[in-house]
Amino acid sequence: MKKILGLFLVFTAQLALGNATVLFEQNVVTLSETLSDPTDLWVRTEDLTRVNGFELKPEGACLDDICVPVKQDEDGDMFVRREGKSWFNVTELADKLQQPVVVDHDAGVFSFGAIPVIRTSFREQAIAPNFELIDMNGETVRLSDFKGKKIMLLTWASW
Repeated sequence: MKKILGLFLVFTAQLALGNATVLFEQNVVTLSETLSDPTDLWVRTEDLTRVNGFELKPEGACLDDICVPVKQDEDGDMFVRREGKSWFNVTELADKLQQPVVVDHDAGVFSFGAIPVIRTSFREQAIAPNFELIDMNGETVRLSDFKGKKIMLLTWASW
């Protein structure tokens, strides 16, 4: 996203005073403390799991079998230490994962799309991701309710 917009990373060591809101999957996470940056979302390392499920481990930022290497012994493009706190660049992680990001900087809202490598694993394993919908009777129906049964899934749109 940074390359498309032609923005350059300008890093400051000041803390932002405002909140940031992160949208990912079905979650809305409000952060009261982020590192000030005009283009990227820097969160406290302890907030990383709340934001996108990734966990910072010695080998890097990991989610299940996916690990992105992160240097944690020196400041870099994804990890820094400022004012005695550790910070992680969530938008840089998204860029490395080719995860789409939409940002409203004025409102402080970051919306992260699906992670392509996770969706690829569904396709390669021939396993549909579980989802749920409300049927015509108002009941919640999950794809997993039909495990072991043959189903036909029909979708359409009016546009």
